[in-house]
Parts: sequence; structure tokens; C-alpha cells
Amino acid sequence: MISEQGRILERLLSGDFICEISDEDGWRYLKQSANFEAVDQYLSTLNRSLSSAADGQVYFAAYRTLGEGERKVLSSQFQEIAAGLLPLVEWLLLVQQSSGSDVPVTQGSTIRSNELQTTIEDTPAYKEQLAKIARYRLFNSNSTEVVGQLNLVFKRLTELGYLLRPNPDKQIYIATGKIDYLYEVLRFIDETEALSLAEQAESAIAQGSLL
Repeated sequence: MISEQGRILERLLSGDFICEISDEDGWRYLKQSANFEAVDQYLSTLNRSLSSAADGQVYFAAYRTLGEGERKVLSSQFQEIAAGLLPLVEWLLLVQQSSGSDVPVTQGSTIRSNELQTTIEDTPAYKEQLAKIARYRLFNSNSTEVVGQLNLVFKRLTELGYLLRPNPDKQIYIATGKIDYLYEVLRFIDETEALSLAEQAESAIAQGSLL
């Protein structure tokens, strides 16, 4: 039977983000300094380090040093993240606006798709926004109906780890810590906007953060 540390290492090495929402047991395990150090030490043998974002609310594995192979992988990952930023940001803004909240979606935020669907269907501007978002390559929806577009967006964001659906029988989703990580990526890109994507990726490594 795999140990808790082994389970967490598998998740980290597969690219998962561990937070209180996505994996509460794993998150609590890593909050213990001895466990954090043990996991980080193991990852160091694979040229990885245990990194955190959002003031320790989300953990992930990052490269320690960059060789040519790691540089190529990192550049590809960073470009992939950058390409998905616009649809993700527009989606988060749509959810915030449609809920009438002044507070952005963050880890632990609850999104009820049925309520969101009703609001969007009753508001032409939101309906137009959703249609635009759903057509982005990240979602690639061909549906012309709000329900079809929403179902695909929620499914994709759950697959990507930004949302968690605790009960498959209910249309309720919870934002994970990866959302907060996304905000940090946005801040980082804003601070390094004069750099190319490749340079931003290497700068992220130099700071021991992000990827």
C-alpha cells in the first residue's frame, strides 16, 4: 500500500497542485515542516523542489535548475499557461460580475452552475461574453446554447484543476488553490511584461517560483 508521502509525490510529479480544497489531507501533510522538508529532499533527487504560492495555500513541484531539456519543457509549459490566461481571466470576471460580487473568485469560492446559467440567460451581455469565452481554443465549444457552453467550460476547468466538483450529482463547483496560483502568474507577467515568454519562464525559475 502506497504511503501518504508516496501518494503526494505522485501527485506533485504529475503536475498536480495540492491545496486544502483539492487534497485536504495532502495539504495538511505538507503544512508540517518535517514533511515539507522530506518531500522537498526527495524531489531534489529529480531536479525538483517543493514550491508554494498564495502564502502557502497551494503546493506544487518546480524545477531546481535548468538544463537544455528542462528549459524546453518549461518554455512550453509557460507558453501553454500564457495562452490560456485570457479565457480564464474573462471567465473569472464573468462569474464575478454575474454574481454581483466585488470579491474575485478565489480558493474556496462556490459556484453554482444552475444559478449562473439563469443569470447569463437573462442578461444578453453576459450571454455574449460566455459565447466568446466558450469559443476560445482552451474550451473549443461549438454549442450555441448557454447550458452546453457552461457544461463544457465547467468540465474543462475541472479537468485542469481550477475547480472541484465534490458531488457529481450536484451542479456545485468549488475553486481550488490553482486559481490563486493563476493570480500570482498574472502579477508576475505584469511585473515582467518587457520580457519574452522564454525570458519570463527563466526569470520565474530564478525566483524559485511559479513553475
